[in-house]
Parts: sequence; structure tokens; C-alpha cells
Amino acid sequence: MSPSHLDRRGFLGAAGAAGLTVAGGGALAACSTGTGASGGGAEASARLELPAYVPAKVAAPDLPGNGQGLDPAYLRYPKDPARSVSAMPGDGKPVSVLTETFTTAAPAMERNAYWQELNKRLGSELRMTIVNGLGAEDVYRAKFNATVAGGDLPDLMWFPPNQGLKNVPALLRAKFHDLTPYLGGEAVKKYPNLANIPDFAWRTAVFNGRIWGVAVPYGRMGQVYVANEDFWKPVGGPRFDSAQDFLDKGKELLDTKRKKYVLEPAYVNHLNQFALWYGAPNGWRLDGGRLTHAFETDEFFAGLEFALKCRQADLFWPDPNLATTLEKLEGGFLGAHVQSFPGFLNDSAMYDWPAKIIAPFAAEPGARPSFNFGYGSVGFTAISNKVPKDRIETLLQIMNYLCAPFGSEERLFLDYGLEGTHHTHTRDGDVTLNTKGNAEVLTTRQALTFFGNAPQVLYLPGKPQITSSIHRTEVELMKIARVNPTTGLFSDTNSNKGASASGDFYSALTDLVAGRKPLASFKKEILPAWRRAAGDATRREFEKALAKDGAK
Repeated sequence: MSPSHLDRRGFLGAAGAAGLTVAGGGALAACSTGTGASGGGAEASARLELPAYVPAKVAAPDLPGNGQGLDPAYLRYPKDPARSVSAMPGDGKPVSVLTETFTTAAPAMERNAYWQELNKRLGSELRMTIVNGLGAEDVYRAKFNATVAGGDLPDLMWFPPNQGLKNVPALLRAKFHDLTPYLGGEAVKKYPNLANIPDFAWRTAVFNGRIWGVAVPYGRMGQVYVANEDFWKPVGGPRFDSAQDFLDKGKELLDTKRKKYVLEPAYVNHLNQFALWYGAPNGWRLDGGRLTHAFETDEFFAGLEFALKCRQADLFWPDPNLATTLEKLEGGFLGAHVQSFPGFLNDSAMYDWPAKIIAPFAAEPGARPSFNFGYGSVGFTAISNKVPKDRIETLLQIMNYLCAPFGSEERLFLDYGLEGTHHTHTRDGDVTLNTKGNAEVLTTRQALTFFGNAPQVLYLPGKPQITSSIHRTEVELMKIARVNPTTGLFSDTNSNKGASASGDFYSALTDLVAGRKPLASFKKEILPAWRRAAGDATRREFEKALAKDGAK
């Protein structure tokens, strides 16, 4: 993959399940973004032109991608990268940013040759406040809220898509510049690297018919089931005809005496995958203007019943707090786990065990398996309205540099730093970081890619066959992939209560699968509690927004 990836496992694996609900729409017109109190968001969004999509002019990939989410693949690093930025973008003044990382803290700017060189190339000193999200889910949200409350906003502020930020439309109107005149429609062509960002990513930056930031593109593939091929070899590999076939083969491979188990102990991750085998929808199912949540479907309940069968058959690793999942998979002591797709790419680049995605298959005759698209974005970066209007274009040019596409001179530097100082080229034409690159580039670039990035590509240095295999898997997943129909709709209830309600729901399901609650409690207690906490109100708000779109 392009090394401008995000590392924390599952950060966006089930994007859309909780937290900030994003906004967007069709190829040229975004959908409704508001509830009844949103001030005409649906009508405004119907008139909005999303930024024109113009693919970057870089070396053609070895395997093609498309604007719907199929990632282009490069088997070797492109030779002779093209320039994508014609002039130094900065104005000599510093640019302040609030962003996040999930990896080791970057060396401070004064001790970081990569950061210093980046400042030279930008023509402005990039002053990043980097929040480290390792160890706590709410650390960035706390810093974000404290920054807003303090009133001293940075020039650029990253809005994450799934960390439970509240009152987002009102906050944007009050504290940030409306970027629609600069980015909407043909206007984005002034910033070619921003025009290279696909429609589905831009939709995450739209609220009430206006574009409020630069979308941060991310792989569109959602969570995937990843198997160790060698583990499954005795039963013909990780290929299955039905859910029962999966269960039977799992039982055959289970070896508790040798501490070989089939599945990691994250029950609800597996449950969500099982539900896809039965055809559960991506978030919500829309039928005649009425919404039904995946939790409420027969397909989800069938997945729950199957998860219970797997636990009763002892397929799950017995310690629910297993902290060495990847090591167990690599060693052949686990058969499969659930991973965000970009996380899977990261693991494929770092590890050498034979990882293979189990594409959703029909759980039983007549079932129509599905696969969930994610947002295709890790949110957007907004510009504080304390920034003078005459400086907005400068900041957008800096963002244009940071979003340089794979195959460009700028992306080569952003991902790998300076040749000889941070990276070297192999005889096969691949690019690898050296010790200084790992210390400076690897740690600093993640903070960069959270607030400005290129669309994802598949590039695994030195692993062309694996890259080709992953691309083939993407092609198969695209055939059954579904979009959440509420992507593009803002619900106050979902933003304010969705995360906690879903958390309580999944916590109860964990107890159920573990045997601490009876199966009957799902329909009698667990599902009704979720509906009362947030589900029903969220449904009403989404349906109201959908009705406005239908009337436009």
C-alpha cells in the first residue's frame, strides 16, 4: 500500500457505526445533511456541486483502480515521479495544525530533519500539535473540545469521522470558513491534487449544502476477515461453501492441547462478519423511505446465532483480553481475525505470514452475501475563520501539496523523506526507509496523513504477488459491496448518543455470545434498549432528511 497509511487497528474498520455521522450525496449533488432543525440542509445540499473529480497525471498503475473505491495497484515504485505542484505553496508565515497520531511520537521539529525539510518545501513552517491517540479512544475528542472551548483555534483543524464530536454543523458555521466557493465544482481545479480526491471522500466534508473542509481520503473498503492460509491448509484452505462448512472445518482444526484456536476472542467483530454472510445491510436498509437498522434484521440475528455456535464449539481464543493477536496468527495458533482493510494492508507490508481475506460467502442456500463500504475518508480539515480570507488560498495550496498523489515527486518525499538520508532504492526499484527514516518519517508522516493525504493505492514494497492478490480480492469485494444509505445524513441523536448506545449494545452482545445472557435476551432486552437509547430517534431524524431529499 502507499505508506501514508494509518496504523491503529480498526480505527475506521466499521466506519459509520458510531460518532460523527457524515454528509454528502450524488456525483454532483450531495444529499441531505440535517435534521428538521438543520436550517434547510437537504434543499441546500441538493444544489451543491461537489468538487470536480480529475484523476492525477502520474504513472499508470500496473492494475487499474476506479473512482468507486477500487484501489489502483503498483507492483514496483513508479520511475521518474512527476511534479504535481508547480510552485512553493507557502507565504513564509507559520501554519498551525491540530492533528492526531497512533504511533510513536515524532521527534520535535528542531531535531527532525524530515520536518525541517518539509517546512522548506512548503515555504511555511508547519506547527503541528500532535495528539497521540494510543491507549484512549477519547483523547483527541478531549483535546479538540478543549481547543474549541479555549477559543484559540489553529489555522487548520482536523475533524475526525468517528470520535463522537457534537453539534458539528453549528460549530462549523460559527468557527470555520465555508470553502464551497474555493472547492465546489470546477473551482477545485485550481488545486489539482485536491481534484484527485474521489467524490465519496468529499461527501464527508459537506454539511447543510456547504463544503467545510478538505476531505482526507482513505481506503473505501471496510472491515475484512483475514485468515492465515497455512492454518487452513489441512482442510483445503480458507474457502467455504456455507456457514456450516466454516464451522465444521473450524472444529476439525481446533486443537486446545496445542493452544491452537480458530478465531480471535473479539466476538462482535466476528458476529458482524457472520451477518454479512447472511446478507445484513451496511448500517441501515432503506425500503420505500423507511429505514431498518442492521441490528433489527433477520440476517443480523442469524449471524448472532452462528457466533453463539462458534463459541459453544470453543473456536474462540479463551482469553478475551488477548493482546498478541497478530503474533498468534503469524505463529499459526489462530486461524482468522477481523481487521480494517487499510490495517490489513499495513500488516501485509510488515509481516510475512500468508494472510488471505475471506470474502463474504453465502451462509446458506439463497443467502445473498454482502460487503460493507466504509466512508472512504478519515474526516476533513477545516480552516479557522480567524484566518484572514486573503490567506485561505495559501492554506489550500499547502493542503494541495500534502495531498500529492502516489507517483509524484511530492508524495515520494512525503512518504519517504530524502534519498540517502531517510530512504534508499533497492535493485528492483522499490523504496525502503532506513533507520533515520523510521525514526523521523514514519512517525511524522502519520500526523500529516490524518489531516491531508492522497487517495489510497496498493503498493507493498518487494511483494508484487501479494499486491496483485489483494487487488484481485478488491475486485471481488466490489461486486457485493454496499453503501450505508444514511451516509450523507446528519442526525443529532446519532452524533450525541450513537456511540454510547452502540457501545452498550455490543457490550451486551459480548455477554450473550460468552454465555452470560440467554439468546432470548436479544429481542426482549438488548435490541429494545438500543432503540430507546438512540436507534428510534436516529431513524426518525434520518427518515425526515430522506423525505426532504425525495421532495427536492
